[in-house]
Amino acid sequence: MRKSLSVVLLLFINSTLLFAQQQEKPKLVIGIVVDQMRQEYLFKYYDRFVDGGFKRLMQEGYMMKNAHYNYIPTYTGPGHSSIYTGTTPANHGIIANNWYSKKLGKTIYCASDSTVSAVGGTEENGKISPRNLLTTTITDELMLSTNKSSKVVGIAIKDRGAALPAGHMGQAYWLDKETGEFMTSNYYREKLPEWLIQFNQQKLPSKYLSKQWETLFPVATYRQSISDINDFEAPFNGKETTDFPYNLSELQDKNGGIGLIAATPFGNTLTLDMTYATLEGENLGNGESTDFLALSFSSTDYVGHRFGPSSVELEDTYLRLDRDLEKFFTYLDENYGKDNYLLFLTADHGVADIVGYMESENIPSGSFNSRFAQTQLKGFVQNHYGEGNWILNISNEQIFLNRPLIREKEMDLKKIQREVADFVLRFEGVKETYTASEMKKMEYTFGRKHLLQMGFNHKSSGDILIALEPAWLSNSYRGTSHGSGYTYDTHVPILFYGWKVKNGHSARYCTITDIAPTLSMLLNIRLPNGATGQPILEVLD
Repeated sequence: MRKSLSVVLLLFINSTLLFAQQQEKPKLVIGIVVDQMRQEYLFKYYDRFVDGGFKRLMQEGYMMKNAHYNYIPTYTGPGHSSIYTGTTPANHGIIANNWYSKKLGKTIYCASDSTVSAVGGTEENGKISPRNLLTTTITDELMLSTNKSSKVVGIAIKDRGAALPAGHMGQAYWLDKETGEFMTSNYYREKLPEWLIQFNQQKLPSKYLSKQWETLFPVATYRQSISDINDFEAPFNGKETTDFPYNLSELQDKNGGIGLIAATPFGNTLTLDMTYATLEGENLGNGESTDFLALSFSSTDYVGHRFGPSSVELEDTYLRLDRDLEKFFTYLDENYGKDNYLLFLTADHGVADIVGYMESENIPSGSFNSRFAQTQLKGFVQNHYGEGNWILNISNEQIFLNRPLIREKEMDLKKIQREVADFVLRFEGVKETYTASEMKKMEYTFGRKHLLQMGFNHKSSGDILIALEPAWLSNSYRGTSHGSGYTYDTHVPILFYGWKVKNGHSARYCTITDIAPTLSMLLNIRLPNGATGQPILEVLD
């Protein structure tokens, strides 16, 4: 009898422990997207990073050193969407930041929603929601798994950097560059919370723009960057050169007013100011269910576009972000405890080097004259197919043909697609062209064809897809951009840290769409409904 009772007691204890383990969850999940961050920056600027910022994630967290985007095009909207849905534009539908809608006959914005209105801020900047996103996000699935007892909040300067990660069920706040206030839309709520009204009343953007942007260290010691004065970077309006210091109060009027904050490292600091206010105002991480904070740092992208990946400005921006992150991680430790929050850091895309700089170093590169190519292409279709508006739109290195006109003329769509694709291939800087018919008919498993197909949405994408040569950009004079399937645009950081994450690293190839499935496994919740990525086993073991 005593032995039987012991067995029953042991089984009860084991089942209780197992149940407790199954119920164990982090208080808070923090997703950090650093806009336009290459993987190499972690090592390029390593010597000047403080111990508690990026280094802390690298040394105490788990890093996938060979993580890539697995589709084209590599833009902000698709990037944030792919991170949080675990799939590519072929499924989630966000094929670019802006794209031509064949149904509407006009260009639409990835996060636009004409049915909603601004809450706070200005009306034109408030027509934002995630309705163009066709699949669930990991944040949606967290909300569903807890019957909406979890809280999800997305924060960014860019509206798309807040709205898309927050999913269809969370809250999102972004910066109104007209007023300098964080705002939302009535998709999310009918009025601003009191804590946000109080935060906006501090007018922090104006305070940051009242100072000069000077380097943290003497300019001459920025040895990871090219000369501060050069002909490759794009100076601010009102300043002829690209050298420090930058008198922000003087530059403000000619550079977007209060919106200039986005193009300085202080935009990242402002984003974290808003983050602290959100954590405390929404009481995130202190309920019975796991909460999720989706945080995106937009200023690295604005600085990167203007000054490029080899600039003193970008190096200084990352050194400042590193110090801001150290303060943020310390705050999380003090308020939640290191073992009670789960954090990941990644990027929405990388960036190309400035074409002029590459040419100055005798590295093959170039500027594709898309305006000339469009003029020649319109002449070609007129000569071959007769008078008519044969091309409706050219954008994102895609060509949209006038399909109704082609049907009306009873012409062969596939034949025209191939002929136009072959014509475009003649231009210098164009490496490859593919047609929509080929994307629909064939299944490509590697190379640029595969990346293009993973970014090709049957309903939304164009009739001809164009891939430029490595290091080529369209109409590039000063500054730079991104969007290709080359490694400088696809190779980004993936770091996990905190709750149940061991330290280590792996050079195994993985993709950005593996992040959401990994979170699903860690949290024991359903995969996003369109997910095609696979869990990162190194993080789970």
